[in-house]
Amino acid sequence: MIVVSGSAEKLARAKALGADHGIDRSSEDWVEAVYRLTADDGADHILELVGGAHLEKAVRAAAIGGRIYQIGVLEGFDVAAPAGPLMLKNVTLRGIGVGHRRALEDLVAAVDRIGLKPAIDRKYPLADLPAALDHLDRGPFGKIVVEMA
Repeated sequence: MIVVSGSAEKLARAKALGADHGIDRSSEDWVEAVYRLTADDGADHILELVGGAHLEKAVRAAAIGGRIYQIGVLEGFDVAAPAGPLMLKNVTLRGIGVGHRRALEDLVAAVDRIGLKPAIDRKYPLADLPAALDHLDRGPFGKIVVEMA
């Protein structure tokens, strides 16, 4: 697993949680670094948390047949990507909405109150995130859980 961040502290924390490599996007071209670390294959799965202009880089860093999951929009809701590489690489782009924090807190409180038990299909350690995402694409019965520690 490769983590990209502009913060050395966040990269250190990600490595402590099981990331294999950390790329500091403020000091090197992270797309080139991804290709170097993947023997020029590119990334099979990309969790894109920033939004804005970063989607374009994610498309460039994706492997042929790769998947990009747009989860966050820290730098803006308007995202853009070049159509050529998106189509030539057969990249799948999937948006994932998780709502705002207060809605999640309310949901968790309601679930706790009524004792609802989630249907969990399978749990994966963070190191197996690519396998978890593949499983998610196959349409599991219930939730896929990625354990952070």
